[in-house]
Amino acid sequence: MFEAVIWDFGGVLTSSPFEAFARFETERGLPADIIRRTNAANHLENAWAKFERAEVDIEAFDRLFAAESLALGAEVRGRDVLPLLFGDLRPEMVEALKRVKTTLKTGCITNNLPANAIGSVSGRTLYVGEVMALFDHVIESAKIGLRKPDPRIYQMMVAALGVNPKGCVYLDDLGVNLKPAREMGMTTIKVLNAPQALAELEAATGLSLR
Repeated sequence: MFEAVIWDFGGVLTSSPFEAFARFETERGLPADIIRRTNAANHLENAWAKFERAEVDIEAFDRLFAAESLALGAEVRGRDVLPLLFGDLRPEMVEALKRVKTTLKTGCITNNLPANAIGSVSGRTLYVGEVMALFDHVIESAKIGLRKPDPRIYQMMVAALGVNPKGCVYLDDLGVNLKPAREMGMTTIKVLNAPQALAELEAATGLSLR
């Protein structure tokens, strides 16, 4: 029935940055969810969107994010948010990806940051080469100037994989990114945690992933 499984990266194959956001806000005495609310406000054209499309550099992102968060109640510098993005790989999700790959095509659509920006805030890299090499095709927002939930990025993936959207399962931790995939005909899974996501993926595909 299915031809491919398409994955988001951060929050799906890695732990969610939302946990780090919450810790940062508590430690700094900031309003709860100020970072997530700033990310969500005007989400197609805000500082975060522009940075993930590589339309602004890190200095501009830092200033824009600070202004946007201040308008919502408290200033948070964009540069301070970037180190919070580095989640830990979820080994059970990586194992599932390896098992899926034996029978189905695999793709990754990720909203990410320009490589030079990542390097400037952390010695770590957001992407682990061995995991990214498991995908048949990877689309990174910062490299193509498009980001989810723009429908074109999903269309690019199915074209690259040579599959019908109705033959795809798509996993993401954000509902706003699942909507366009679902409207194209994909089966979507909102990732809350690894056990839940794996159970739903097993149920959809009939594969044993654990």
